[in-house]
Amino acid sequence: MPVNILFSARPALWPVYEPLLSQGLRDAGLDFVLATEFEPDQVDYVVYAPNGGLLDFSPYTRLKAVLSLWAGVESIADNETLTVPLARMVDHGLSQGMTEWVVAHTLRYHLGMDEHITVQDGVWTPEAPPLATERCVCVLGLGILGQATAEALAALNFRVIGWSRTPKQIAGVTCLHGIDGLKTALSQAEIAVLLLPDTPATENTMNTETLALLPKGARIINPGRGPLIDDDALLQALNSGQVGHATLDVFRVEPLPPEHPYWAHPNVTVTPHIASETRPVTAAQVICENIRRGEAGEPFVHLVDRQLGY
Repeated sequence: MPVNILFSARPALWPVYEPLLSQGLRDAGLDFVLATEFEPDQVDYVVYAPNGGLLDFSPYTRLKAVLSLWAGVESIADNETLTVPLARMVDHGLSQGMTEWVVAHTLRYHLGMDEHITVQDGVWTPEAPPLATERCVCVLGLGILGQATAEALAALNFRVIGWSRTPKQIAGVTCLHGIDGLKTALSQAEIAVLLLPDTPATENTMNTETLALLPKGARIINPGRGPLIDDDALLQALNSGQVGHATLDVFRVEPLPPEHPYWAHPNVTVTPHIASETRPVTAAQVICENIRRGEAGEPFVHLVDRQLGY
């Protein structure tokens, strides 16, 4: 009997993913049917994105797993109709893209590139920036993306502090955890990179109290999730000079409304959620591997802890 795989995502993605998934499944030696429509009780796996419209999983009585195309699963993790394993997207294309984006903006801040680009006043000021060894970068969130980013920054000789809710160990990175660890990390963070998941426990991680812990004039880079930041608190910190500049790629409301104060603030750089994205070629490989594992009776990879929400 073939394995029935439902593709539930934006229709525009079907012609992109169908040949990639089909080839990967054939390479795995699987007998399969891949389609955008099935009778629910005939589906073995769902390749899923929240914008595909599928919300009620209760009719899918044969379902073995839901395999998300997105790294963030906050919109589905608490779905009470979903009782089978849920895997989030972790692929090396996503990690590489995020690492490149974060490293670029970290170097931009570290080297003072904004001043050289925007200030052309004829004044010759030969002041070289410090070396990376003299700059502390704090990465909040040490999951797959956070770890990859922290390792890349450490390889450039930045003094990297990583913070997570639970203990982690990463070569070349000082890893802290817990509330006291967060305070210690932020107190040294000349550049703070936010790569935490969006959960009730991480909402407003950057608020009036935590922003006040940063060294005065610190920079913030947020390619993680919009709700990690209390927007009003950040704007106050920017206006007071407590935070020198913020580069923000994600927001509570997207697209960011034209009237939002971030757009006009002189110390904010807005990018339109482009830090990284799921790459179809590498994402299809991850999906096919999990289906192969499921059919072989092996453990799925990248499973979501439904209690933690990631």
